[in-house]
Amino acid sequence: MTAAIVERGALRFTPAGLPALDLSLKHESEVSQLGAPRKVSLEIRARAVGPVTDQLLAAELGVEHGFQGFVGAQRNGRGVVFHIETIELK
Repeated sequence: MTAAIVERGALRFTPAGLPALDLSLKHESEVSQLGAPRKVSLEIRARAVGPVTDQLLAAELGVEHGFQGFVGAQRNGRGVVFHIETIELK
């Protein structure tokens, strides 16, 4: 997914001592649906744990980057969170 980091929380540590970071990502693109252009725009909560947090702390806010990971449910069961596994800085 390509997205810009629009909000970045403070670095924290898990009970196991791993660095963890909560973020908000904003994605915007245009796709074709039934032959007509459609603008896609969304903001999603994201979380990273481990060494990838170093890259996320260095990433510039508002600049589009490439992210890989997976989507899972939030702990409280309300909504989803994108778990970032790798980032390609632009």
